[in-house]
Amino acid sequence: MPRRQFYIVDVFAEQKHSGNQLAVFRDTATLSADEMQTIAREMHFSETTFILSEKQQDSGYDVRIFTPESEVPFAGHPTLGTAYVIQQEIIGQPVEQVILNLGVGLIPVTFGERGILWMKQIEPEFGQSLEASQLAPVLNLDEDDFDLRFPIEEVSTGLPHIIVPLKTMDALRRANVNRERYFALIEHTWAKSIMIFCPGGYDAQQDLGVRMFADFYGVPEDPATGSGNGCLAGYLVRHRYFGTDSIDIRAGQGYEVNRPSTLYLRATVKGDGIEICVGGKVVKVAEGKSV
Repeated sequence: MPRRQFYIVDVFAEQKHSGNQLAVFRDTATLSADEMQTIAREMHFSETTFILSEKQQDSGYDVRIFTPESEVPFAGHPTLGTAYVIQQEIIGQPVEQVILNLGVGLIPVTFGERGILWMKQIEPEFGQSLEASQLAPVLNLDEDDFDLRFPIEEVSTGLPHIIVPLKTMDALRRANVNRERYFALIEHTWAKSIMIFCPGGYDAQQDLGVRMFADFYGVPEDPATGSGNGCLAGYLVRHRYFGTDSIDIRAGQGYEVNRPSTLYLRATVKGDGIEICVGGKVVKVAEGKSV
């Protein structure tokens, strides 16, 4: 196998060694899916990305995303982190936008002010609603911990998540997954990831606190989840969580796994649809060549 350049970046990170870690490999068109899967398993980050070609194809850069367990059509922090690597290391000069051609389709990433990268996600799709009685034993919570003013609902902007509203930061921090009950639940659900949230956040600059669990994908708890927060943003405006059909907020995630992350969420109801953008900062940590 030829040696290939790769980069380690932190995504949704306000500073180095926070946020969600990502490995990005360049010039990987000749790698098979099995080889990519093996590398992703060896890296053992929540996702690893592979830039197939350093030239744009079909209006975007062809990119594949793998978790340690499987390939996925879309994930948020790999999208932002890979766009950052393309801009910094392949294009090598400032650009307004990079478009990634992912399994879910073309995803544009815009380079905004204050070092924030923004990705526009596809229209959200809403699935079934679940009961607090179904999620309480999975999360080791009491039914009274759930905010029953709003539904527990499956939402997808390319990768489905079960969105679960809680009342307090105390409940958010206490949550922990019973793996046996988790796997029993997801046998009957479209979404395999559980995204819990509550008002308040971890500091005064945040509007929400968020945690995400996805043992199905080999990720017991994710430090920062762009796809899940995009689903959450669509959910929030659909159900007017803040009393409006438009949001521009910050969410904190990853504190329980010592990888504090800040995600910027924007969503607006437009006609019969919802327009969603998720943003965050990216920091390069290391680079090298595979052996």
